Amino acid sequence: MKNELIFSKKIVITAGPTREAIDPVRFISNHSTGKMGYAIAEYLYSLGAQVTVVSGPVNIKTTLPSSAIVNVVSADEMLETTQKFALDADVIIFSAAVADYKCEQIATQKIKKKENSLQLNLVPNVDIAFTISKNKREEQIFIGFALETENGIENAISKLRRKKFDSVVLNLQTEAGSGFGHDTNRIQIVNSDETIIPFEQKLKTEVAVDISNHIVHLLEEKSATIYYA
Repeated sequence: MKNELIFSKKIVITAGPTREAIDPVRFISNHSTGKMGYAIAEYLYSLGAQVTVVSGPVNIKTTLPSSAIVNVVSADEMLETTQKFALDADVIIFSAAVADYKCEQIATQKIKKKENSLQLNLVPNVDIAFTISKNKREEQIFIGFALETENGIENAISKLRRKKFDSVVLNLQTEAGSGFGHDTNRIQIVNSDETIIPFEQKLKTEVAVDISNHIVHLLEEKSATIYYA
């Protein structure tokens, strides 16, 4: 039953970090490796889903075909690409760690080191999920991610409400073996009714199965609601 629900579904997954240029050789980014997003994509692809990964710069050996991956660098590029694939997507999983800020102006030449301090004027980056959520269709499922260091549940619920997520996958960077840079993760899934499903720490490949099973459950609920409405 689960394979039948996922089979042929169009699923878009954002993964990895973004890089926001400072000058031709430097950039602002974060420690995301993209492992979690790719693990989810690989498992859903194995179930027969039509998977598209909108990927920031990562160093991952993947079983996905190259045709399933669209490489981008900046948040603006990730938004433009994700919007295009979101038009007919059944499920969108926003697992990328998008840089919150970018430089107001990018230097055209390498900034040379000087004795005095350097100040960069940063402006907020586009909120990809919030922007795309403005055109969310009733039958679409949006899954968000929240990597937090404090007030995890409160922040996850806030994201869920603002961005029309059906669920948010919460993990805490402060927990050993969780978050960026690890092969393991421990998640909690926060649902739209604010119920919370906790999971034990597992390999990210196993966490991907848990998240995928949850998506199947949401698809079941969504199809039943639309059918009987």
